[in-house]
Amino acid sequence: MRRQNSLHQFVVAAGFAIVIGSGSPAFAEETVWTGWLGPQRNGWVASFRPPTEWPEELEEVWQVEVGTGYGTPLVSGGRVYQHARQGDDEVLWCLDLATGETIWHERYAAPFKIGGGGERHGKGPKSCPALADDRVFTLSISGLLSAWDAETGERLWHTDFGDRFEQTHPYWGASTSPLIDQGRVIVHFGGDEQGALIALDADSGEVVWSQGSDGASYASPILVEIDGVRQIVELNMRAIVGVESESGEALWEYPYPQVETDQNMVTPAFHDGLVLQGGENRGILALEPRLTNDGWSVEPRWHQEQVALDMSTAVINDGLLFGFSHYGFGRLFCLNPENGDVLWEGPRRTGENVTFLSVPGHVLALADNGTLQVIAADQAGYERVAMLHVAEGQTWAPPVLLESGLLVKDLDTLARWSLPTADSRRDR
Repeated sequence: MRRQNSLHQFVVAAGFAIVIGSGSPAFAEETVWTGWLGPQRNGWVASFRPPTEWPEELEEVWQVEVGTGYGTPLVSGGRVYQHARQGDDEVLWCLDLATGETIWHERYAAPFKIGGGGERHGKGPKSCPALADDRVFTLSISGLLSAWDAETGERLWHTDFGDRFEQTHPYWGASTSPLIDQGRVIVHFGGDEQGALIALDADSGEVVWSQGSDGASYASPILVEIDGVRQIVELNMRAIVGVESESGEALWEYPYPQVETDQNMVTPAFHDGLVLQGGENRGILALEPRLTNDGWSVEPRWHQEQVALDMSTAVINDGLLFGFSHYGFGRLFCLNPENGDVLWEGPRRTGENVTFLSVPGHVLALADNGTLQVIAADQAGYERVAMLHVAEGQTWAPPVLLESGLLVKDLDTLARWSLPTADSRRDR
């Protein structure tokens, strides 16, 4: 059934690490990765320097059993934060980045009945947590937003708007990832039929503003600036919308409703003023929002149907869009975001899902089967530079790229893998 195939929207996808430091064996590196797609929510790891030669295999440094779920790890101050499920509880872990040793962990009851057909994906959590101002923000599978003290693990406040919305999560559970902007935590709460994009005060959990009444999709919002206006762009169950971040004012929208069982699951990308949005069986669409003398307008620039984004979010690298189409039983592709031309497609049957890291000269693509492909960020054609084995499978959670390695979450463990730095390879 299409409904079962659509379940993969839970991996709304990829989070990676910006790294500053030596990458020495003592792991004396200052890593900051604060949430879904990183501090800028674009998946770009500018400071990473690829090794002169990619290795044929990686060495596992440590592995910790943390529980199930598809959330990305967060990294800051030499610590790793991982949100996961163990039994009927959701657990927030704080681990030492260098050793994997537990610094603290806190759990809370999170009973949940998964929608029919979604059993193999488990009960989450599917949302990627966020880190800001020494707080970790988690969204449970049932739509419960919690704020935690990053130092001690104390839960500071929580809310789910159960008194406002009859359903506090979409059919297969909440997978949108909290967005933090200037002291506000922004989440689309609610179910398939009714919901709202809501900003809360990060300190208190009090509502700052609430916008719209549309149902919550499985995609995550992004924060961009268009014509000098700082705004949130998100895909809900009905439309692609732009909302002013400070006030919550609705600026523009473009209809993009869920079609039968083809779910709205993909986080939009943004490049040179264009909002790039994919949908299951609906190709990829480029929109150009503009502020005119008569107010905001939004027009489609192009729409192509050769490749389509089901649940995997695409990334920009060197002015090109790299993604994973669910056509052909799963194929990597490269697309020109200026005109929508598909420049190349990789082999068929790559997997069910891929999450991406974008680094200078390369795109790293982690498939759900535990393989990490390093591909050249080149429009000339598909070129696989390396293929690395990082898990036995079930790698639906976005990885984190460190200067000297990777953090990879599989079915129920989190592992750190070593990776030679550019300097260490040249010294050999």
